[in-house]
Amino acid sequence: MKLPFRKEKELYSSLYQILGFYPKEIHFYKQALLHKSSSVKSEQGKWINNERLEFLGDAILDAIVGDVVFRRFDGKKEGFLTNARSKIVQRETLNKVAIEIGLHRLIKYSVHSNNSHNSNMCGNAFEALIGAIYLDRGYNCCMQFMQQRILDKYISVDSIAYKEVNFKSKLIEWTQKNKVSISFELLEQSSENDGSPTFSSQVFLQGIACGIGKGYSKKESQQIAAKETLEMLKKTGFTHKILNARTIQDIGELPKTETPNSVPTATDSQVITNEEIEASFREISLNTSETKISDKKGNKKLTKDEIVEAAEKAAFEA
Repeated sequence: MKLPFRKEKELYSSLYQILGFYPKEIHFYKQALLHKSSSVKSEQGKWINNERLEFLGDAILDAIVGDVVFRRFDGKKEGFLTNARSKIVQRETLNKVAIEIGLHRLIKYSVHSNNSHNSNMCGNAFEALIGAIYLDRGYNCCMQFMQQRILDKYISVDSIAYKEVNFKSKLIEWTQKNKVSISFELLEQSSENDGSPTFSSQVFLQGIACGIGKGYSKKESQQIAAKETLEMLKKTGFTHKILNARTIQDIGELPKTETPNSVPTATDSQVITNEEIEASFREISLNTSETKISDKKGNKKLTKDEIVEAAEKAAFEA
C-alpha cells in the first residue's frame, strides 16, 4: 500500500500492528487518538476530540460483545448475559487491553492537563478506536477485529463471564469508610409469564435515592442496584452531594479547620473539610497510583476544589 503522506508513515505502521489492516480514512483514527485535553478547532470553529467517537464505539462494542456472549453461552438467562457483557467492556478491562496492544503510546494529550492522568484515558481511546473502525470499515470489520485481535488474545470471555464481582460489598465498604448511611429497599416483587419471580431493589445513601436493580432474586437485584450506584458515584458532583448530606452526628468530631473560631453545623456547606476529602481519596483510590493530591515539584497543597475533584474522579474507578 502506498502511503499518501510520508510524515504519516509511522502512524499507519503503528495502526497496522494494532489493527491488522491499513486505515482507509486516517482522519477517523487521528480523532480517536485525540484526548479532550488536546482538542483542536475545526474550520467551522468546533472543538474536535475523541469523545464523540468514544460514544459511538461504546455502542458498537456493546453490540459486538453482546453478540459474542449470546452465542458463547447458549441457554444462559438475560441476567447472566448482561453481567458478562458488562464485565468484558468495563473500563478496567479496556484500559488493560489498550495498554497491552500499545494504543496508549499513540494517544495525544496535554501533559499540562490534570486529565492527562485520567486512569480511563486508554479505555476511552479504545472505544473511540472501535468507532473509527466502524466509520472506516463497517460493523463486520469491527467484529473481526474484536474476535481475532482482542478476544482471542487478550480477553478470556469465559473467565471474565464467570468471575464474581461483589458490587454490594464494594459499595458498603465505601459507605463505612466515609460514614455514609446505606439501605437497600425492595420496590417490587412480581412474576414473569413463565412464573419466574422477579425483584426490584433500590439503594439509598443518606436517604438519597440511587441505583435501581432488577433480578431473579433479592440478592441479584441488590447487586445490580449497587453496581448502578457505583456508576452514579463516578459522575462529577454526585459523590460530593452524598458526602455533604451527612450530619454532624453521622461523621462525629470533625478535623479542625484553618479558622479556629468557626463552628460547622449540619447544614454548613463546609462540612466536608480538606483533610476529610484527602483521607477519603487515599482510602478509596483504586488503580490510581499516578494520581497525587500534592504537587511533587513543590509539594504545593491543592485547593479544596481541586481535592474534591480529585476525590470524585478517584472514587470507584474500579
